[in-house]
Amino acid sequence: MTRNRKIYFLSIVLTITIGLVSRTEFISSFITDYFGDYLYAVLFFLIFGFLFIKAQSYKIFILTLLFCCGIEFLQLYQADWINFIRSYKASRLILGNNFQWNDIISYTFGAMTGYILEIQFYSKNHK
Repeated sequence: MTRNRKIYFLSIVLTITIGLVSRTEFISSFITDYFGDYLYAVLFFLIFGFLFIKAQSYKIFILTLLFCCGIEFLQLYQADWINFIRSYKASRLILGNNFQWNDIISYTFGAMTGYILEIQFYSKNHK
């Protein structure tokens, strides 16, 4: 399987846009707390799919989970230098602030969504 980078790029831009809107104060806190993390994993599934266009879908799924969970566990590390980096909004959106087990669940569902959608898309369009 070879992924179409144009489709992945447009999907990445759309996911980022939806994710940024989900972080505004106009959106319910439930959506802010869970949907943003869910989209974070979908986004990284798309980014890794864009970068590794020939990789098997399950490998992209595993890479996405390892990356997202790694970032989440990194939040347990609270040294001054990384907290300074986290003080900027852009880096806080990427690195997060505090570890939460619920985020691991959101990442798992997000990565699964990316995997399932990719499998469905490629099985319908490449027979």
